[in-house]
Amino acid sequence: MALIACPKCNSEDINGTPQPDSRLLIHCENCGHEWLRGEARRDPARPAVRTIDSLHAAFPTATDVRPDVRERVEMLKSAFLLDHAGPDPAVPEYRARYQELFSRDGLATATPEQLYHFANSDTVASAGNVSAFNRAWKAQDPHKAAQLVRESIDHLLYGPESLRLEDRLTQLIEGGKGIGFPPFKEALLTKVLCVVEPDRFLPILRYSAATEGKKEITHLVFDLNLPPADKTAWTIGRLAVWSNDLLRSLVGNDIPDLQQATAFLKWARNRPVLSRT
Repeated sequence: MALIACPKCNSEDINGTPQPDSRLLIHCENCGHEWLRGEARRDPARPAVRTIDSLHAAFPTATDVRPDVRERVEMLKSAFLLDHAGPDPAVPEYRARYQELFSRDGLATATPEQLYHFANSDTVASAGNVSAFNRAWKAQDPHKAAQLVRESIDHLLYGPESLRLEDRLTQLIEGGKGIGFPPFKEALLTKVLCVVEPDRFLPILRYSAATEGKKEITHLVFDLNLPPADKTAWTIGRLAVWSNDLLRSLVGNDIPDLQQATAFLKWARNRPVLSRT
């Protein structure tokens, strides 16, 4: 593959996935461009090649929720709003502080203490067990660790723009590209997105995690099954972003604050699921 260069950015950092028709689906790791290489073997019984756009189009949407499930969720929302307190008042100030620090101009000014606190704080959302992050941080100079964390955040939020957010997220979660701070993984990267885009990203920090992940909550609350992550098509970054957007649309505007919307989803997942009829 080293002799093949991306036609968009000329990068040779590419990989190929064999397709059922004997061609290769080439993916540029630098800019995200995909194209097919080789001669197609004519076999109408073979499935079509699945690009990122076709995968996204095949991902479940709000219209896939059964009417009886939708009705049940609406009743649960009404009950939740009557019996539960509003959003955590500490969140807006915390979020505003880190939005400024994670801006293009502010990121370089984020101190080691501020970045370490972000990883270990439960405000906005808890990243769970961050012992691997803390060990790696303490194993080196905190200024060096902070610079690597800044690189992770910069790559996630700001570039390269030709590479989709979901694929930049995959790169950082899977590692191996020499970008950023390796233990700054899915939960912490998603927490960054929750801070920077609070009207889009729910503070549910993992795609799949027992009953805590977006995949499991989607099944428990809305009776929709989402695909498991893989390395070539349903990558972890794509699924993390697409499942977030799906849940955001399913919650709707009745609970506009996404901190409270997340509290609702975690409450609703423990209510009995309607059986199929």
